[in-house]
Amino acid sequence: MINFNKEPFYSVFLQNSFVNCSMKILIIEDEREIAQSIKDYFKTNGIQCETAENYNLALTKIDSYDYDCILLDLMLPDGDGFDILKELKAKNKTEGVIIISAKENLETRLEGFNLGADDYLTKPFHLAELLVRMQALIRRKNFKGSNSVIFNEIVVEVFSKTVFVNDTKLDLTKKELDLLLFLIGNENKVLSKSAIAEHLSGDMADMLDNHDFIYAHIKNLKKKLTHAGSGDYIKTVYGLGYKWENEQ
Repeated sequence: MINFNKEPFYSVFLQNSFVNCSMKILIIEDEREIAQSIKDYFKTNGIQCETAENYNLALTKIDSYDYDCILLDLMLPDGDGFDILKELKAKNKTEGVIIISAKENLETRLEGFNLGADDYLTKPFHLAELLVRMQALIRRKNFKGSNSVIFNEIVVEVFSKTVFVNDTKLDLTKKELDLLLFLIGNENKVLSKSAIAEHLSGDMADMLDNHDFIYAHIKNLKKKLTHAGSGDYIKTVYGLGYKWENEQ
């Protein structure tokens, strides 16, 4: 069973971490109770989680969506977690991977790291520790380990959950914060409306009739940024989507 103890240090960290706002996680775990416990715990910390309880469903989700981090159990009913690592590498996927496994031997750990895993956590584990490790992994991958995301005159302070433009504090919604970090983290890349919808809504995006809500979020974010004196970094790529581009 997962240990639900929450150390005071972790509790303070979780309450103040801004990185949670933009996390989208895939939990590959066949034990439903464990997967649901992780999902419920992460949800209270503002993290969007999807689950896959077997090998084939995991591959389908990996092919269809992009994630910030994948939590990977090695023992699946219809396949091997190591094979998923091989698939991720073959498909040039960039998701961070944390193996969560009951296997404790050194050989298993080494094989996981050699196949591209970023971290390894042995069951049972503290959910708070899993979250902190995941936050650190995503900061390293997306924001070079910094607790502040700085882009010219825009500063996102991780621990205070605030965004400033030229020292002016912006009042952003959670979705706007998610969108801002997603755009900055993918500078100069064209992001389709469907990719943005998936990041903001997960696989629920497939159930939406259209992605008009993306236009509304883009419009509101641009308005707030420019009103505060920010450069016009959000570019519309007609017929394709949007791109965050440094105009300087």
